[in-house]
Amino acid sequence: MSSRTFRITVRGSFDGLTAGQRAELLAAAPEHDMLRAAFTPEGHLTYDIAARPFFTFRFLDGGEAEEDILEATARAELAAESWLSERGYGFKGLKSQAQDLSLAPLAKRQRQAAARGGA
Repeated sequence: MSSRTFRITVRGSFDGLTAGQRAELLAAAPEHDMLRAAFTPEGHLTYDIAARPFFTFRFLDGGEAEEDILEATARAELAAESWLSERGYGFKGLKSQAQDLSLAPLAKRQRQAAARGGA
């Protein structure tokens, strides 16, 4: 059986932040900038708290079967909730979206390379 790679995005918004928590997030904002966004096993957080209260976690996970994406999504949601809760950050409206990269359509150059035998 082949291994599958899943990209999971968990989105939500900060809720009820204190002035101190907001200051913490603002101070750490450069390391959570959208330009640094990446899918990682431990999850990568991005936000722009100065402009809006929304955040996005990006997780990279895997499994052997297509249905493993459900467990990977649950792990990502739990990891996002844990990260926020451990720091005392209120949040609401968590929504997840997952993609199985083995089912993603190939880009034009990828299709051409596959047609040439993977060159």
